[in-house]
Amino acid sequence: MNEEKLNTDQKALQINIDKAKYGTFAEIGAGQEVARWFFRVGGAAGTVAKTISAYDMTVSDAIYGPAERYVSRQRLAAMLSHEFNLVIERLDKPRGDKTQFFTFANTVTTRSYTRQDDGQGWLGIRFQGAPRQRPSEVIIHVRLLDPEPVREQEALGIVGVNLIHAAFYKHTSPINFIISLLDGLSRQRVEIDMVKFSGPCFAGVDNRLMTLQLVEHGMTDAAIFTADGESVIASEMLYKKAVLVERGSFRPLTNPMLDMLERAHEQFMLEKSLGGETPVTLMEMTLKQLQVGEVIDHGDFLDRVDTLRTLGRPVLISNYRRYHRLVQFLSTYTTKSIGLPLGLNRLKDVLDEKNYEDLGGGLMESLGQLFRKGVKLYVYPYLNRETGKVMTLDTFQPAPHLTHLYAHLVTNGFITEIKNYNADHLAVSSSWVLEKLQTGDREWEKQVPPPIAELIRGKKLFGCK
Repeated sequence: MNEEKLNTDQKALQINIDKAKYGTFAEIGAGQEVARWFFRVGGAAGTVAKTISAYDMTVSDAIYGPAERYVSRQRLAAMLSHEFNLVIERLDKPRGDKTQFFTFANTVTTRSYTRQDDGQGWLGIRFQGAPRQRPSEVIIHVRLLDPEPVREQEALGIVGVNLIHAAFYKHTSPINFIISLLDGLSRQRVEIDMVKFSGPCFAGVDNRLMTLQLVEHGMTDAAIFTADGESVIASEMLYKKAVLVERGSFRPLTNPMLDMLERAHEQFMLEKSLGGETPVTLMEMTLKQLQVGEVIDHGDFLDRVDTLRTLGRPVLISNYRRYHRLVQFLSTYTTKSIGLPLGLNRLKDVLDEKNYEDLGGGLMESLGQLFRKGVKLYVYPYLNRETGKVMTLDTFQPAPHLTHLYAHLVTNGFITEIKNYNADHLAVSSSWVLEKLQTGDREWEKQVPPPIAELIRGKKLFGCK
């Protein structure tokens, strides 16, 4: 078979007739939609050692142990571990020398008579790349976007088959692995917003880069990983949390950018709506900001996140060029306050009508979606290098016909100025720092946080000389 053109039936059949592949299917939440494909195409006796659906919570807990939530990473991990260990315990002795054992598991919720939200859930496979090899593992999180339960179930089955097939036949190319997960589907039906590879089949794979691949290849519009590089879904990190997001290219992060974030954080913490709660602080990069020239340099991306790691902040990769779309994404997971620090020069873009010509309501539609309850822009002053004057919210001049709109946003606190900033930082631009860094002028080191400067020097990042 030409695996580049395999449909779902052909993928399932290819695995069924491969005598080396044998394992267990454990599925909770949407029927045995993945196992069904293998039975339907024939030859499943060569692949399926066992199928199980522990729907009842008491039964599920008795098998896999208690979990705070049944549709969760925790439950998936317990299923994979329990079922894979059973396969090895029972079958390794009679056939382990010639068999690559595996366990596929999912725990998913779909639409029903009582639940009309989009379906979502966790899928994973633990498998041997060769007989008796230490197992490797891939887990993903999916959102099912079809409006009918039967369509969601069909999509889940297809994604599951794609995941199993990719684990055995595409694990040497993780990027192709990721792309193949939506074979036979469209982005309008399924979103994959998290992936994690581990084990000997994926030695050397950097899951931060795999997170980028999800956004770069259109599997999702936004994905998150922690400062330690752990892939997470937005709800794990943002659910019912106040959020502060700084957007930038971070090539590299400079003292002015850090000052903007820290001063915005100070003011954000004073908001009554936070009640003293410490917000989640995200460092966001859009695909556009990741481009070096016309392409995304993956090595350069990893250099940037290596430097951001010194701040201990999670990183958000998104395809949201407009702030109102970023807010829409965040508001899916939290009803708490959202703070967005940005430079005064970027505020010009936010209020530029030319950026919204494709929206029916233009600028007003964008602002209506941006300034939802609890959303505030924290604006950092700007130094006009031609005049030497510091530009603030008071001296900022929007287009004449937007003067009253701008005054409304400032007066009512939707836009506020960052105070107590370090005026010495205003003369420093990221482009100046990068130029000095690449020409060997060590003046740049004074304008970058010391841990980041040390890392750049030590690893010669961003063309450092």
